[in-house]
Amino acid sequence: MTTNEITATFKLGGERAVNRIGYGAMRLTGQPGNFGPYPNWDEGRALLKRAVELGVTFFDSARAYGPEWADKLIADALHPYADDVLIATKGGVDKFAPNRIVTDGRPETIGRQIDEALANLKVERIDLFQLHRVDPNVDIENSVAAIEDARRAGKVRFIGLSNVDRDQLDRALAVAPIASVQNRFNQAEDEQSALVDYTAERGIAFIPYGPLGAHPMRQGAALPAQEALAWLLQRSPNIIVIPGTTSIRHLEENAGVWEFVRAKQTHAA
Repeated sequence: MTTNEITATFKLGGERAVNRIGYGAMRLTGQPGNFGPYPNWDEGRALLKRAVELGVTFFDSARAYGPEWADKLIADALHPYADDVLIATKGGVDKFAPNRIVTDGRPETIGRQIDEALANLKVERIDLFQLHRVDPNVDIENSVAAIEDARRAGKVRFIGLSNVDRDQLDRALAVAPIASVQNRFNQAEDEQSALVDYTAERGIAFIPYGPLGAHPMRQGAALPAQEALAWLLQRSPNIIVIPGTTSIRHLEENAGVWEFVRAKQTHAA
């Protein structure tokens, strides 16, 4: 694949173009355990604003991040949102302590969490609402149907899934249109390759979390951050990467991945 063949954007749901280099907001929370508000709130606001300046248009968050604090920080920093900015969040998982995470995919829970996300993000419609995990005690059809009800009511634009396999995706597709799948995937952990191709064939975005695999600064790490992100972007045109960072310098490096790809290909030629 040549640089010219790599598209820098992907149309989510076949409608909404976003930059394929996005931002994951999980780290904009308290520590340990991504619990509580981000302690450097003003710095977090500045980082998110800088991301928009760098052309990032896809921001991925979740109720469980904080819980709710990442959504609130995004709203504080970016609302009112630019027309090209898309905010994604997730539900069906809650966090009551740093190491106490509860999965709850009951329709009544999903409906309540959508309403609370609307308030936290300061929007009348959530761009992309994703089922964070499949509740083993609730049929995925019922969880997705609750999100579909919200979509039909105008509270959600697109529906996404996270931590699912192909069978679960197919079951969800029988209930509602699915715009994205978010699973762990990187060059070192490529068990999801078949699902990446399956979603690409259907125009569904694939959003890999853990995109860097081993931390690039650790001894024995296989790839520098930019090379890891570049591999994902080149792997399939439906992949949207969402590296998370609390450093503006690293944010700027991540945003420069397209230049990295071009420079590398020019050198190889």
